[in-house]
Order: sequence, then C-alpha cells, then structure tokens
Amino acid sequence: MAPRSRRRRHKKSPSSVAPVVETPPTAVAPVPLILSKPGPSIDSLGFFSLENNVPGLSQLILQKLNMKSYEEYKLVLDGGTPVSGFGYRCLEEMFQKMEDTFRFCAYCKALPSGLSDSKVLRHCKRCRNVYYCGPECQRSDWPAHRKVCQELCLVAVDRLMEWLLVTGDFVLPSGPWSWLTEVVQGWDTWFSMRCLQLDDTLDAVLDSQAMTTLWASVRRPRPDPDVLKGSLKRLLTDVLSRPLTLGFGLRALGINVGKVGGSTVHVVGASHAETFLTRPGDYDELGYMFPGHLGLHVIMVGVDVAAGFSQSTSASLLEPGTVQLSGHRGLYHDFWEEQIETGQMAHPDLVVAFHPGFHASPDLMEAWLPTLLLLRDYQIPTMITVYSHQELAASLQILVDLDTHITAYGANPFASLKPEQVYSNPNKQPVYCSAYYIMFLGSSCQLDKRQLEEKVNGRV
Repeated sequence: MAPRSRRRRHKKSPSSVAPVVETPPTAVAPVPLILSKPGPSIDSLGFFSLENNVPGLSQLILQKLNMKSYEEYKLVLDGGTPVSGFGYRCLEEMFQKMEDTFRFCAYCKALPSGLSDSKVLRHCKRCRNVYYCGPECQRSDWPAHRKVCQELCLVAVDRLMEWLLVTGDFVLPSGPWSWLTEVVQGWDTWFSMRCLQLDDTLDAVLDSQAMTTLWASVRRPRPDPDVLKGSLKRLLTDVLSRPLTLGFGLRALGINVGKVGGSTVHVVGASHAETFLTRPGDYDELGYMFPGHLGLHVIMVGVDVAAGFSQSTSASLLEPGTVQLSGHRGLYHDFWEEQIETGQMAHPDLVVAFHPGFHASPDLMEAWLPTLLLLRDYQIPTMITVYSHQELAASLQILVDLDTHITAYGANPFASLKPEQVYSNPNKQPVYCSAYYIMFLGSSCQLDKRQLEEKVNGRV
C-alpha cells in the first residue's frame, strides 16, 4: 500500500463536492454475508444476492447443477473438480438443466417446487426467456415485459450459442490489422476492417456439424442464418471487448507501448469472468492494435482468479510483439506490497478494473478502498468500466469523494454488444459489459513540489 505519509483517509460524502453526474445512485438491497476467503468476493456476493429477488433461486441452481453447496460451484469456476456428481450424460441433459435454472415466475417469483399441481411454468412465446406460472401473472407482468421482450430474444439465442465458444468450435478471426490504429475507433470500423475474414469465419461456423448438433440438442427450431450470424457477432464483441478496452485505455491515456522492456497492464479485481476458460490467444487483438509494440504483459489480480489460470508473474523482459497473460490470486494491495514495493516487478503502466462493483455494497467498498487510495496516491493511470449509466453516476460520486482526479469518462467504444439479462430480475433492462468507462490519475488536490515544501515548513 502507499506509505502512511502519502495516504489520506477517505472523507465521508463532503457537501462541498458537487456530483459529476446528476443521475441518482442505484439502490441496492443488503446482501447476506456468506463470503469465501480471502475476503469479500463479487462472485459470492452476486450468487447469494439472487435470494433478494427470488428466494430459493440459488438452491435451485445448485440442485440443477448436481451440486451441494456454493463451495462446489466456486470450485468449478476455479477450474477444479467438484466432489459430488456434477456433470451430464449428454448435451440434451446439459441444455435442459441449464434452462431449468431460469424457471421461475417473473411476476410472483414462484419456483417449480412452490406451484400447485394445476400450475406449470411456461415461457413467453416471443422471447422464450421469461417464465410465468399462469395467464394472470403473464398479463399482469406484460407492461414491464413488453419493454424488454425483443431484447431478451437475443439473450435467449446468445445463451445457447456461447457453447460454441466453450468447445472451441467458434474461433475468432485474428491477424495483424490492415488499417491504422487511429482509424479503428470502435466496433463499426473494426467490423469494416475484418469484413471479408469475418464473413468466411461466420459462414464456416454456420455450416459446421457443431452448429447442427447444438440446435438438435436444445430441441428447438434452428433460427434463421441472419439471427445466428448476429449472435456470433455479439459473442465476438463480448470476448474481444476486454482486450480492446485495454487498448482503448492505453491509447486514450497516451501510454507509450514502445518503451524498452515492454509495458504492463494490471487487471485488478479480476474474477472468473476474466480468467475462466481464457485462452492465451484471446488477447492477441490487443497486440495487433499496437503494431511495433515491444511487449505487453497483462496481469490479472483478484481473489476470484481461476485456480487454473497462469500464476506466473515473472519480471523478465517481454519479447517484442508478444502479449503475455498471467495471474495472481489475492487482494491487489497485498500484491502491490509483495511484488511492486519489493522491486520484484515494475510499476504498472495502466491499471484497469472491469466492473469493480464498489458502489453496490459496503463490504465491497471496504475491500476496494485500500486499492483505490493506493492507485490515487501513486498516481497510476487507472480505468474502470461499469454496466450502466446509473453505475457510472454512483461510481463517479465515490471517486469524487475520494479526491481522485478524473480525467475522462463516457461511453466505451468497445463495449460488449451482447445483452446481459439480470438473472433474478429478468424484466429489468438488460445491461452490457463495459458499457461506460472512467479514467483517473492521481488526486484532484495534488500538491506540487513547491506547495508541499511550503506546507512542511509551516508557511501554508
């Protein structure tokens, strides 16, 4: 952590600081404190928060996954083998069990176990993504559901098509960029640049045996080719959003990726979302964004980094033109003390937090506070991403209260285009990963050298 002389205590909601955005913060219900070591985990908090909206949902999920506890669920996310009978005899059973975890009435929140013999859960025929226990609940819920029904159609298809990424049957197009980096300002220009290569890739996936097997296994009519291509494109943006967002941060903050020895990016608060099933080549696109770079090292740091993810954080020089991924399981300020302050590793050129969620829970804010103060006091270029405008407003207010010097914020040009359904509140407006960003550098009340000397000498 930062030296004691450089760390300042967090001030509680000073009235003299005006909010950057006037949207009110998101109201979040308290979350049961059932946490995994070594500290508060956004994965565990997210899992148990399902109970706030649908009591019994977390247990239903474990039951359908043939698991006895959250610890087994977490073990699988970490890449381990559960002790009970987790697994499926065939793809049909797997997809059915997965769909069963979404079966609860979107209006009255009734689970299958709570229904009378005369009732059965049926999905909306339009989106196939929301269930009701009867016509009365469906009619009552329609004013809310109609606002998201069309978007949830996409969610239902994407949820199944993701299997092709897991199995490796959908290989993303890759290779050096044919356009200048400055020209590729977002997804529109990226898709234009990759157009021919992408068309060939998508056609090959649509014609593959894996695609035929997928839709035969889910026992649903196969959607039209345009619908499937749209889904594959959204999944592609979801995978590439993180590396390209890192590149956007490096570019926007003017960080030199051509320095001798390479550049280092820390992804702080990393969880299974960043590390589970992540392959070495998934970040190649970051390298292609900066032709001529002298090496990029991306280190994932967090209490929920998947156990199977590379744990090497070697400080050896990077090979020019290569992107190296590694991970460290633990809290970031502990990692800083063990690796950075001891000189085993150099200071990062950029620190990024994907969806830190510190606005959502006092426990998460308490866990994040040492890291936020560290990044502020060491003046490390930092970028965080959030899901929505409400989260943006709430996170900005917290960072303003912490006296961070916010340099930029706004819509992320490389946000995921894949809509994410709020699991336990299916009619809530879907969100998009890394939809908005905030960048900060140092403190908003940073003293320059002369001011610091005057303060020390008692002249201020």
